[in-house]
Amino acid sequence: MKSNQRSYLLILGLHVLLAFLIYAVPFLSKIYGFLIPLLGTILILNSKNKNNEVLLIASYVVGTEVFLRMTGGNVVHELAKYEVIFFFILGMLYSGVSKNAIIYLFFIILLLPGIYIGANALGYEVDVRKAILFNILGEVALFVSALYCFNRKVTLVQIEYIIKALALPLVSMVVYLFLYTPSIRDVVTGTQSNFATSGGFGPNQVSTILGLGMFCFFALLIMFSKSKLVFFIHLALLLMTSFRGIVTFSRGGVLTAIAMMVVLIFILYWFANTKAKNLIIVLTISSLIIGGFVWTYSVLQTGGMIENRYANKDARGREKTDKLGGREEIANTELIMFLENPVWGIGVGKNKEYREQMTGIESASHNEITRLLAEHGVFGILAFLILLLTPLIFYLDNKQHIFLLSFFVFWLLTINHAAMRIAAPAFIYALTLLKVSFTDENSIHREPTL
Repeated sequence: MKSNQRSYLLILGLHVLLAFLIYAVPFLSKIYGFLIPLLGTILILNSKNKNNEVLLIASYVVGTEVFLRMTGGNVVHELAKYEVIFFFILGMLYSGVSKNAIIYLFFIILLLPGIYIGANALGYEVDVRKAILFNILGEVALFVSALYCFNRKVTLVQIEYIIKALALPLVSMVVYLFLYTPSIRDVVTGTQSNFATSGGFGPNQVSTILGLGMFCFFALLIMFSKSKLVFFIHLALLLMTSFRGIVTFSRGGVLTAIAMMVVLIFILYWFANTKAKNLIIVLTISSLIIGGFVWTYSVLQTGGMIENRYANKDARGREKTDKLGGREEIANTELIMFLENPVWGIGVGKNKEYREQMTGIESASHNEITRLLAEHGVFGILAFLILLLTPLIFYLDNKQHIFLLSFFVFWLLTINHAAMRIAAPAFIYALTLLKVSFTDENSIHREPTL
């Protein structure tokens, strides 16, 4: 067994152990949360970011965010976004940015009027700083991440390590979920999103990050499993993550993962030779069989409730009139806000307060697109178009980035059902802007530290 494979298996094992330790001694989660930015900073300072170590560290931070929130390890709720911003700024100090990344300066400038309006329009009973930060911090994290990643040259090997860095803490999270709720049957009583099966945390965010984990383990399984042992480990992790994602009863993350996998298979098939295409067909059929097994097991474990959930039925099998868990009404109110204030918008952070006055519904936005329209008006439309079109145009000259479209799909679908509540959409979006080649252009094989 090669030494790098032994190291990888050892790190996987340590993350399994970490889940047991945090479950047994919850305070260890705070220590874990403290060590990540500390050790990450030391690594970047020592390496001077010569091999883009900041990408690995930011990826690991994104992978830990929901797990740390779930276990009380983050002293500040939005800490992961702050860490991503900090690490990418530190990386830029060492490695600079592309001059063509100026397009994202226009993106952030377009959001400034909405911030100013929000700061002056929010009611006295509202904490203005928190209200604005809650709604704009995701965009700031995306802006800084995009500045660093835009046209930055990396190899496919480095992409592999980025995916592994993201997936490792998800191993801990999945194991922790099995420890937290070993029996699904005992806690499933209906078809609503289930906090008990989600580690006691928000099912939507848990489903989102588990869906991303499903894609990571799927990619590792079909592309980066260098031995039979690693292949079966990745397969087991894919099965476990898929099951736990399904039984959160929050559909967004799982459906997003499936869409990402379909896109990746299509891209691989499109560029493969005849022999590889036959292998991809076999892998696709195998994936469908495995997916069917996981789904059947989930149906059995939930007493058929999960089947009703995905069919948009209640526990008694009756069709629900509300297909998106109340998100349609929230999005509709934001469209009304936009139509009433089409130029400047109502201001950052104002939509929750405005919606409560309008409908009595006290809820933050779940859809980043309609939120941009409501709070930023026409400037929000222009900002969104920059985000939407730039990676697609960039892809025309970046065909070796085989993950670009899958990452893009994750960002686009996630901001439609979970806004930017976690750092993952901002970070994954930025990964679409990396300039990927299959080999190092300088013929120097340098693997990231992991």
